[in-house]
Amino acid sequence: MSLASTVALFAAMAALAALPSLSVLLVTTRAASSGFPHGVAVAVGVVLGDLVFVALAVFGLVVVAELMGAWFPWVKLAAGVYLIWLGTQLWRQAPAGSGRPEARAGSLFGSATAGLLLTLSDQKAVVFYFAFFPAFVEPASLSWPDVALIVGVTVFAVGGVKTLYAWAAARSGALVSSAWDVVLSRGAGVMLILAGATVLASVARP
Repeated sequence: MSLASTVALFAAMAALAALPSLSVLLVTTRAASSGFPHGVAVAVGVVLGDLVFVALAVFGLVVVAELMGAWFPWVKLAAGVYLIWLGTQLWRQAPAGSGRPEARAGSLFGSATAGLLLTLSDQKAVVFYFAFFPAFVEPASLSWPDVALIVGVTVFAVGGVKTLYAWAAARSGALVSSAWDVVLSRGAGVMLILAGATVLASVARP
């Protein structure tokens, strides 16, 4: 993976991890009600679930690329356009409110398990990762260092963002405000647009 692809992948994953979602609500709820360690434990579970999907996507891409052949650049093109469209939608509309998960006392293992199961239960995640990674990864030249890099990017991007949410919630003792959700949503939109532009630029290069 090139430096540009790595940076774009990190930015896109961090932006998507920052979007208001059930996992964010679970992290902040556990951190606000049971303390920062529980928020981090949920974040660890979320990251583990994401790594399962990363493994399925990365190793599945090798087979997919062989079947696609010359069509693979078109997949990257579609992914780039989709990222830009998604970023535009995030910028134009404020996030809708949603219910808060119920906070329950329990062990750190229980918090981590909750994060893992919540992530694995998201049926759209598999489709997302299979559509997302072709924009940044060249399966034909994928090496073990590339796989390690992708794992590192996932851990630091997703885990880092969720941990920041946990820290903020634990410090304030309350969930992130709706006004802050708007700021995060628009910031994530900009990052997705830039990531999509990077993908399109990589397709345009000879």
